Amino acid sequence: MSEPRTDPIPYAGRVVTRAPIRYAHNGEAAIAYRVIGDGPADMLFVGGFVSHLEIGVEPPLAHRFWERIGEFARVIVFDKRGMGLSDRDAGAYTLENVVDDALAVLDACGVERTVVFGVSEGGSAATMLAVAHPERVSAMVQYGTFARMSRADDYPEGVPVEVTRRFWRRMIERWGEPVSIQDWAPGAAHDPEVREWWARMLRSGASPGTLRTIGVMYEELDVRPLLGAVSVPTLVLYRADDQLVRPAHSRAVARGIPGAREVELAGKDHLWVAGDQDAMIDEIEEFVTGRPAATVRNRMLATILLTEIVASTNSAAEHRDRRWRELLGQHVWRVERELARNRGQLVSRTGNGLMATFDGPARAVRSALAIRASARTAGLEVRAGVHTGECEVMTSGIAGVAVRLAARVMATARPGEVIASRTVKDLVVGSGLEFEDRGARVLEGVPGEWALYAVSDDAEQPSMASAAPMASTEPLDELSAREREVMRLVAEGLSNEQIAERLYLSVRTVERHLSNVYVKLRVSGKAARAAAAVRFSREG
Repeated sequence: MSEPRTDPIPYAGRVVTRAPIRYAHNGEAAIAYRVIGDGPADMLFVGGFVSHLEIGVEPPLAHRFWERIGEFARVIVFDKRGMGLSDRDAGAYTLENVVDDALAVLDACGVERTVVFGVSEGGSAATMLAVAHPERVSAMVQYGTFARMSRADDYPEGVPVEVTRRFWRRMIERWGEPVSIQDWAPGAAHDPEVREWWARMLRSGASPGTLRTIGVMYEELDVRPLLGAVSVPTLVLYRADDQLVRPAHSRAVARGIPGAREVELAGKDHLWVAGDQDAMIDEIEEFVTGRPAATVRNRMLATILLTEIVASTNSAAEHRDRRWRELLGQHVWRVERELARNRGQLVSRTGNGLMATFDGPARAVRSALAIRASARTAGLEVRAGVHTGECEVMTSGIAGVAVRLAARVMATARPGEVIASRTVKDLVVGSGLEFEDRGARVLEGVPGEWALYAVSDDAEQPSMASAAPMASTEPLDELSAREREVMRLVAEGLSNEQIAERLYLSVRTVERHLSNVYVKLRVSGKAARAAAAVRFSREG
């Protein structure tokens, strides 16, 4: 019986197709797996040296990767034994055990034959699976892989053992930090969000002891004798300037497998979710489906606004946790009101920032200015970036060069600044907005130089939505239906735990609703909140 399909659920402001974590059993070893996407082809993903089924899908660059593959494949992803959510003490970490664990996962999913997709170290396991169990493999894709890593007399393209030992020693010594992210993903290595994610991935994905075992295995691993026995259609991909697994290693794999198709991609990132994903996934889609990837995507021209509360961690430390949540709740409420006034569409929201799109650049700039003014009334400081460009529309939001460029534009802004690209400045001529030249910049991950401009403070025209809310004659009208329901139960004297049980919610969700209610009603303190509950029992 096949693995049941599940609906997308919201995650960190985006929608990611996430099936529940389940476990397959290979003897005493419990192997964690999940299924991503609902495309017609079955695909088994065999990852690299570290993995974690939950943390691995967190960053936006991973969202987009899995979403695109999930359009044409139903991807089965698992944590290898000793890693992530699988059993940590589950016997030897060998290719044979990895293959057996993969078969157990396929059996648990009811999949008889699959495309196997091996990345980095996972390519060796994919090769063994294809050779030892050709009846279970319909085709094979490998990316950034190798058949042997260490140099040998008959393998001069290999890496000297002392070099790999130095590399692994450095990894172990700094395990838990964003160590070697510049080797795996040089194009994203300076992104604070990516660095924080990578560090958590390492800490949660494997232990230093597991890493030592992997390092020893790499020294002796050699599946070159198996390459000639691969009998399934094979696609081998690699990036031309990959410094972690050199192109020569992947070429040796491609040229050792009869009839394999070899494709060199532009770029220097080894991490498969970094760099130009579309170029890679287009090749995989055509190989798996037999038809070229769609070249016409759902695109739109939009102005993208990104804002971020500057030094939010420091601000949180200056307030009690509850007071900080109230400040954030009030800020979010004002931001959403401002977006609605200017026809802005909220795309995603994090704890200290947001991304929104507008159908006009002047509206986006004025929203940015109003959001900044609103934040200052609450004692917060924000920075913002605005850019107009063509975006790729996806079920999880938007993506593409324009989105990356808007993020890089915002990253150049100082606290309190609204920075716009030249495109935005040119499009708002005659609007009354004024700009100050900030010069041309090379923005990381975006080709060419970009002229940037700071929106002049003289242009600031805060809207009524961004000003401090005035007392309303009917403040209860601002509450949503769910917030009213929660407040009715508060007025009845129920605790948060009792409300959560009555409404089938989590306690945290109830607390969030109450925080939003108190912000909208402009009350703080236990006594004022008790009075608000009494008032609601009379008027609500």
